[in-house]
Amino acid sequence: MSSRFICAVFSCLFLTASCLGGEGNYYTVNYEPTGREGGLQIGVTHTLWVPRSVKKIRGIIIHQHGCGVGACKSGETAAYDLHWQALAAKWDCALLGPSYRQSADQSCRLWCDPRNGSADVLINSLKKLAKDARCPEIATAPWCLWGHSGGGFWSSLLQMQYPERIVSIWFQSGTAYGYWKKGETESPVIPREAMQIPMIVSPGFKEKDHERFHVAWDYSLAMFQDYRSQGAPIAFTPDPATGHDTGDSRYLAIPFFDSTLAMRLPDTIGEPLKIIDQQNAYLASVESTDPTAASQFAGDPLKASWLPDKPFALKWSEFVKTGAVSDSTSPPEVNSLTTKRTDQGMLVRWEAEADFESGIQQFLILRNGKEIGRVPSVLPKKPYRNLYQGKTYGDTPVAGYSKTEFVDSSGKVTDKYEVISINSVGLESK
Repeated sequence: MSSRFICAVFSCLFLTASCLGGEGNYYTVNYEPTGREGGLQIGVTHTLWVPRSVKKIRGIIIHQHGCGVGACKSGETAAYDLHWQALAAKWDCALLGPSYRQSADQSCRLWCDPRNGSADVLINSLKKLAKDARCPEIATAPWCLWGHSGGGFWSSLLQMQYPERIVSIWFQSGTAYGYWKKGETESPVIPREAMQIPMIVSPGFKEKDHERFHVAWDYSLAMFQDYRSQGAPIAFTPDPATGHDTGDSRYLAIPFFDSTLAMRLPDTIGEPLKIIDQQNAYLASVESTDPTAASQFAGDPLKASWLPDKPFALKWSEFVKTGAVSDSTSPPEVNSLTTKRTDQGMLVRWEAEADFESGIQQFLILRNGKEIGRVPSVLPKKPYRNLYQGKTYGDTPVAGYSKTEFVDSSGKVTDKYEVISINSVGLESK
């Protein structure tokens, strides 16, 4: 579990010039299209969350949305995701959520090919955000890349431009690999360092035979086979529960970044990323869901999925069988509860720490030991796990999620209130 507290109230989304002391601060920078060849073709807003209890930023988690108007809109909330913030805070990292302003009649390639200006804007944006946050290391910190669909396309090309800055990559139903192999986009030069980056390619099983999205499956598998044959640390990780949507993939993506950050972040900020030792890895053939220690693997290791360590291998095995990862640990206790008498009744407010394994699904409010309400009051019926902030098709919070507050219209000043956090598997805090 993360030991840092993160604010769960939209009213706490304020800008400040300090990156020290407290929950976290948000910084934004906006770029308009340049109108020239080689410059930014589609406008973008970068939102960066910086944990205030961190003195030095060691890395940046980049959560990149996919193509289309809806996907771009969902990217607006990526940096506000409490669960992803918990990962970032654990490793003294910032969380970046880009949101491109692609219109319905524009090609996604205008931004998801980073050679069309979006890579240069990322670099310039981080320099600007570093100044705003007064954390100069943000400008040069290494990245974890998570990309869905067009975001995976973007990540696979950014990988070739800045391999020395990338800790690891999660490709969610997207890569440019098949497109450059077919000549539909310019082939990149693949540096040796790019094949040292830990990678997960995760298409949805329902994409395999889909009329439109089968390319996400085909190109992901082909990229895995090619890169793995070159010795790259990469795993083919089909999600049995999804099509082109993101489902419950975060419950494996977050542990993947957790493992690879532990393996690759340098001991001293500014030093090169560590090269992983593959001898301690676990391997699984494409047909298998049960990994084996590399030292005991009987097949061809360069045709098998590479998994960083045993704890992750166990989670991976469960995920490729079920589409999720179980959790037996209770979430952290809710903290900083306050009450205030208002004209509408007793206003109860609190702050909560996200469950690192499972996030937050709901809050249970007690008055004098008895339940009087929940936030949100009703959970929608969905095929995947519910989260307190909701979850879009692109794995981001739903805009306008409930604040961490509750009004008890019949409450009294003398009443005792408690709030219990419930994680996405239904376990309650104390």
